Amino acid sequence: MTVVKEESGPEDADDSGDTGHTGDDSGDVRARDAQDDGYIPSRRRLERERYKRTRARRATAIAALSTLVTAVVLYLVVVSAPGWPRTKETFFDGRYAREALPKVLEGLWLNVRLLLVCGAAVLVLGMLIAVARTLRGPVFFPLRALAAAYTDFFRGLPLIINLMIVVLGVPALRLQGVTVDPILLGGTALTLTYSAYVAEVFRAGIESVHPSQRAAARSLGLTNRQALRHVVLPQAVRRQVPPLLNDLVSLQKDTGLVSIGGAVDAVRAADIIVGRSLNYTPYIVAGLVFVALTIPMTRFTDWVTARMDRQRAQGGTT
Repeated sequence: MTVVKEESGPEDADDSGDTGHTGDDSGDVRARDAQDDGYIPSRRRLERERYKRTRARRATAIAALSTLVTAVVLYLVVVSAPGWPRTKETFFDGRYAREALPKVLEGLWLNVRLLLVCGAAVLVLGMLIAVARTLRGPVFFPLRALAAAYTDFFRGLPLIINLMIVVLGVPALRLQGVTVDPILLGGTALTLTYSAYVAEVFRAGIESVHPSQRAAARSLGLTNRQALRHVVLPQAVRRQVPPLLNDLVSLQKDTGLVSIGGAVDAVRAADIIVGRSLNYTPYIVAGLVFVALTIPMTRFTDWVTARMDRQRAQGGTT
């Protein structure tokens, strides 16, 4: 029996080489590049690219229109509420907003410093706890048990209670040489709580590395410590970058809780104005400032996550 093999024509070759990219001008760019190489795309491919661009523009227009309609409906619902005039006066007074903004921004600098210092301390302490929990051998059992007890306790203890215990309880002990600064004590409480969360993130990354990686490192003459440092930890950290960034975003917001000890951060600065004026607009200003500070880091986290997902799908990372 004779098997006849059909030769693919130019149009079939064009179809199989289509990457499905939906950029607005990607079709024109590929067409120009192809012409520069002496290749002219088929009519079917040009029509497909034109259809994709049209569909993308239509989807963008529909999304913009639906967003506008939703915003208008929400606005009308809010402003037509019976209590809106009183709510606007209490929470959205422009005079108090202008008064609060400079003081809130001044207090925000304390939140930023707490984020930088506590973030670095959390990463270091969390890594040490994670490594302690993954140590092998019966001789390390007490260390593993202590690390497990630490993570279980501080992950279960609400952060606000931890802050109250550290910020209010430590000064009550009147220990010699122990600081009573609410900023340092609040930062310590934040570090204790978030180190437990970050330690579990690191431990999950370490345990996700296949044992063959460690075995291969050992076969090359590396010690257990060298294999952990040069082979296991780099892979574990790279895999856990998105959840680590999410924890840092949460830490950035929770730095405002140090105000319960009297530290004048953005939240406390707003609270002082509210106590004097009995108007809650400064709280709205402080909240918007935290949102403006958090959104860039959130978008960066999303970008890193999407980038790593693409690389993993292409086999770029393990």
